[in-house]
Amino acid sequence: MTDQSPADATDAPAAEQPPVFQRGLLDRFRAQCAAGQDLWVFGYASLLWRPEFEAQEQHLSQVWGWHRALKMWSRLNRGSPECPGLVFALVRGGSCRGVVYRIAAEHTDEVLTRLWAREMPMDVYTPSWLTCATSKGPVKALAFTLPSSSPSFTGQLSPETYRQIFKHARGRFGTTLDYARQTYNSLRAHGIEDRALAEVLRHAD
Repeated sequence: MTDQSPADATDAPAAEQPPVFQRGLLDRFRAQCAAGQDLWVFGYASLLWRPEFEAQEQHLSQVWGWHRALKMWSRLNRGSPECPGLVFALVRGGSCRGVVYRIAAEHTDEVLTRLWAREMPMDVYTPSWLTCATSKGPVKALAFTLPSSSPSFTGQLSPETYRQIFKHARGRFGTTLDYARQTYNSLRAHGIEDRALAEVLRHAD
């Protein structure tokens, strides 16, 4: 993944080991996982339709203080340096509905390693423990958030910018438009209606 740009973390394929410079942060999160405890992971975009791990259980969930936004530049997987695409990020403000997954304790180390390779190849996201509400009560789950200070954060985009990206942006894993639609369709399959995303997708029509 040496050629991967910072904005491509969210839809990167899993690898066996994270880059060396990320192992210190990974080790800190390993240490924060209590010995013998299961791991919960919050999915809000591609983890909904391509989790790449087996979960013992999963539940619809909601977090407050963060929202799903198609506001992270992608210059390899869903776009190019000449025509950057977009991927989703969990950014400050509002709330977000998604799915929380429980990983059995014996698989925690393996799944953390795979998640770091997939989501953290270029140190863009800020891994965080978020409180996720479920029908069985709240759980603390790992989520990959994006600070607004990141150069990969797009800020506010105009309708015309979205139209051009949806029309032209394509990377090694396909188009931004297909990625956004696949996420939207997966959300609806889980019974989640994201009106903000639906509004953004109207710019593709």
